Amino acid sequence: MNLLVGKMLRLILVVSTLIPMLTGCWDQVEIEDRALVLGLAIDKAPPEAKDDESTHIQEKFPLKKIQVTAQIAVPGRVPLGPGSSGSGSSNQNPVWVVKVTGLSLDDAMNNLQQQIADPRYLVHLRVIIISKDIAHSKDHMDELNDYLRRNPEVRRRTWLLVSEGSATKFMDVAPPLQRVPTIYILAMMDKAVDIGKLPPDYIGNFWSAHSKWGQSSFLPYIAIREKDNILIKGLAYFREGRMVGTTKPIEIGAYLAIMGMNPGGYSEFFQVPELGFVMTVITERHSRNKSSISKGKPHLKYHLSLEGNLDEHFQSMNPINSSARLHQVELTFNKRATKLINNMIKKTQKDHCDIFGMGEIIRAHHPSFWKEHIHSKKDWEEMYGNLTVDVEVNMAISNVGLKQK
Repeated sequence: MNLLVGKMLRLILVVSTLIPMLTGCWDQVEIEDRALVLGLAIDKAPPEAKDDESTHIQEKFPLKKIQVTAQIAVPGRVPLGPGSSGSGSSNQNPVWVVKVTGLSLDDAMNNLQQQIADPRYLVHLRVIIISKDIAHSKDHMDELNDYLRRNPEVRRRTWLLVSEGSATKFMDVAPPLQRVPTIYILAMMDKAVDIGKLPPDYIGNFWSAHSKWGQSSFLPYIAIREKDNILIKGLAYFREGRMVGTTKPIEIGAYLAIMGMNPGGYSEFFQVPELGFVMTVITERHSRNKSSISKGKPHLKYHLSLEGNLDEHFQSMNPINSSARLHQVELTFNKRATKLINNMIKKTQKDHCDIFGMGEIIRAHHPSFWKEHIHSKKDWEEMYGNLTVDVEVNMAISNVGLKQK
C-alpha cells in the first residue's frame, strides 16, 4: 500500500512539473502584427508644428517640442539584399516613414503609437540620428539618454549619430546599394569600423564614457552630400551632457592612432621636400603610453608606431629608389602626423573634452593623486585643459606598391 502511494505521489509531481511546459506561447505576438522601428531621426520641431494631444489636453508647457521621424519596416517588402525586393514588387517602398512631434522622446513615441495600428517595437532599432541642434541642448540630450537607457528594447550596439543638418533627411535617402536607408547607414558605420575608418563607438560606449570621470564621450558626425551620399565628417564630442565641438575627417585617423586601434585605414597626401607629392596609407597602428606626476601635475607621453604603404609618387624628377629617400618620406610623415595629433589634443583641451581617456590612465596608475585631486568629472575636465602631453610618431613603410606619375 505504501509503495502504491509513493508511485502516485511521484506521478503527481511529474505531471505538475510538465503542466507549465504545455501551456504554449500564450502571449505571442506575430511579427506581421508588430511595427518594427528600424531607425529614428530626432530634430527640434519647427515653430508651426502642432501638438497631437495624445498624452495631454492642449496646454502651454515651458518645454521645446521635438520632431521624431520613425522608419518602420513594411512586412514582406524589406529586401534580403541589394538585388532582392522581398516578396513585394520592386517599386513598393520597403519602409514607412512617419513624423510626429512631442514634448519629449517618450511623448513623441506615444504620439507615434497613436498613428500606427500595430504595437511599436524597438528591438530592431539600429540607427538613431540626432541633429546638431538637439546635441547642443543639454536638456534634450539628458531626456533622450534617460529614455533610451531605461528602455530594455534598445540594444547597446545601436548607432547614435549626430547630423550636420536636419536628421529627418537621413530617413529619406535612397542609395543605389540598398533600398532601406537605415540598413545602408548601419552597414556603412559597421564597415567603416572594419576598415579602420571609425572607432566602434556604439550607444553603449557613449553611455559608458559619459559615466566615467576620466573620459569624455563622443559620437560619429555625419552629413549628406548630393542628396543620397552620406559623409562621415568627423567626431562630435561632448562635455557636461552637450556637444561642444567636432573634429575633421582626417582627425579620426589621429584619434585611432592615439588609441592604437586596428586595422589602419586612413591615407594622407603630402609633399616631401625635393621628392614631390606622395600618398601613404596606414595599415597598422600601435600605441604605448607612459604617465607620471611632475611637480604636482600629471604628464603623459605617447609613443605611436605606425606601419604603412607608399601608394603614389608624382610631379617630381627624383624617383624614390633608395632607402634614404624612403626614410625621408617617413620623416616628413612623422612631422605632419605629430603636428596633426598635437593640434587635435590642444583643440579638445580647449573644450575640456578628454575623448582619449587620459584621465582613466591617470586614475589607474596614480590612484592616490586621483583620489586627492579629482572629486567629480568636472574636476578632471578642468585639469585636462592644462595637461602636458608629448607625442612621438614613428612610421615605417613596409610596402612600396607605388604608382609613379
